[in-house]
Amino acid sequence: MMFAEFVAFLTGLGETFWKLVPVSLALGTVFAVLSVISACNPGRHWWQKRDLITDLCYWFIIPLFGRYLRIGLLVLAAAVLFGITTEAGLIEFYDNGHGPLAQYPLWLQGIVFLVASDFLMYWIHRGFHRPRLWKFHAVHHSSEELDWISAARFHPINLFLGSIAVDVMLLVAGISPNVLVFIGPFTVAHSALVHANLNWTFGPFKYVLAGPVFHRWHHTAADRGGSSNFAPTFPVLDMIFGTFYMPANEYPDRYGVADPMPAGFAAQLIYPFK
Repeated sequence: MMFAEFVAFLTGLGETFWKLVPVSLALGTVFAVLSVISACNPGRHWWQKRDLITDLCYWFIIPLFGRYLRIGLLVLAAAVLFGITTEAGLIEFYDNGHGPLAQYPLWLQGIVFLVASDFLMYWIHRGFHRPRLWKFHAVHHSSEELDWISAARFHPINLFLGSIAVDVMLLVAGISPNVLVFIGPFTVAHSALVHANLNWTFGPFKYVLAGPVFHRWHHTAADRGGSSNFAPTFPVLDMIFGTFYMPANEYPDRYGVADPMPAGFAAQLIYPFK
């Protein structure tokens, strides 16, 4: 039995990995072309980055961690909160959501999920800029050549508290996991977009949807914009809470963190605990 479960686990890892390959190739190609046309900052192409290997490790390993941690937490929550421990019970409980939220159309559940998760992640993101949690989040800010592939550079603790825990909470609250079928790809593509080397401000829509320039200001030094623009998707949250920053006719040009950050995937995972 244990062997069969181990094989199923490895199969799941393989499937997740191979799903990432065509997505990565497509995103890499699209942003390579777009950055030639409208780059925010001159310099190396993304495939010439000094720390490309580090970013590739994050890009392919962290999603695997995220997938199984999310599944594990959903199973644990169902057992602890609702006493559901069988495979059939879990499938029935989570398949189409449960409770009042599951009664709404899937598109409306998706909107509720996006708005609620963005609100929660806005405040969690601000919390990670406080001294106690900063070292975990500094890993994400350590990329000095910011580009689309930097989007996955998150320490597992940061990913867990800043994203996975929010997803699990909203799914346990009753929203159908089916919303992730379309929200998942949107989140991956949008996260890559806001980190891409593009000079797009989105003009009058800059308050509606986070764009590359909006988020690139967040990756600058704290006194230049790094203490602003915390919303993952909807900049109106920054407008409401006074953290919106996008100076007219000016682009961010330097990224990274003040404290020395070790090079390499493994060293950066250890860094916050030193």
